[in-house]
Amino acid sequence: MRAAVYHGESVVSVEEVPTPEICAGEILIRVEACGVCHTDLKKVEHNLLPPPRIYGHETAGIVARAGAGVTRFAVGDRVIVFHHIPCRACFYCSRKLYAQCLIYKKVGVTAGFTPAGGGFSQYVRVMDWIVENGVEKIPDGISFEEASFVEPVNTCLKAVDQCAARADDLVLVMGQGPIGLLFTMILHERGIPVVATDTIPCRLSLSRECGASESWDPRSTDVVSRIESRTDQRGADIVIVATAAPGLVAEAIRCSRPGARILLFAQTSHTERIEFSGADICVGERVLFGCYSADVDLQAESADLVFRRRIPVARLISDRFPLGDIEAAFHLAQHPTEWSLKVIVKPQELN
Repeated sequence: MRAAVYHGESVVSVEEVPTPEICAGEILIRVEACGVCHTDLKKVEHNLLPPPRIYGHETAGIVARAGAGVTRFAVGDRVIVFHHIPCRACFYCSRKLYAQCLIYKKVGVTAGFTPAGGGFSQYVRVMDWIVENGVEKIPDGISFEEASFVEPVNTCLKAVDQCAARADDLVLVMGQGPIGLLFTMILHERGIPVVATDTIPCRLSLSRECGASESWDPRSTDVVSRIESRTDQRGADIVIVATAAPGLVAEAIRCSRPGARILLFAQTSHTERIEFSGADICVGERVLFGCYSADVDLQAESADLVFRRRIPVARLISDRFPLGDIEAAFHLAQHPTEWSLKVIVKPQELN
């Protein structure tokens, strides 16, 4: 089969690799769509993990083979797959910190080499513990491209739950790329007031269509003043930092009220450094916290949000690339144009 193999030094090349063999309890998925996630882009750009690896984890496709003992899935089923599932029995799982579970950290989906998700390939092997708890069937009428959003929607849903927003809170989402727009959609679907910032005009317009009551370009608008005018001069109750632009965390603090909750969602690289006043957190009694990866307890709800089209994820898809053009797909995702949003790779299309 063909796969996009990461070789280190930020190099990814499409080449022939063996189609994975499966064992009892496992399934082989023919990948039809895989979303490009900035977490994987950072791993490639900053060489965060040793090569060789095949990345890609927002995966949707068709069951091509089922191992002995598999009863929930059959050849021909249309499915999405989560690449992490926790043990539910360890110290961290007992506190619902699933992303810190050692079993969760052990990736259970691979296209070869060290397991890394594998969605940027034509076939992926899904290991038994993932088959048991990390695969969802795609209903009729939902495209593979839409279905590939279930995993990123889960990560955003988990973060929104951790924010514990009230109906009378004002939430500021900083960044209206694909992830920021998912936050806007989910908050709006829950009836929580949301405003947003971005520097790309079409994203600001789409943000308002997706539920933001207002959206602003921080280069030309005094965001702090606009938020204060809506909150009796207090500031935002919750700020979600959905992009990793330098200086954004300090700006999030300035936009927030004393006692606010500030979520870091995009700060996933160990090379990133953040500087702000400690007194703004301590004296201001703000809560600064992080949220990472998916929550198995929210798997069904995230699938329902996508499969029942409770949030319009298809509106976020701007570009589709065959597997053979994955370098162009990565470049566009890292350097978005005026109109680009979610980039989808189609592994069965080579050129």
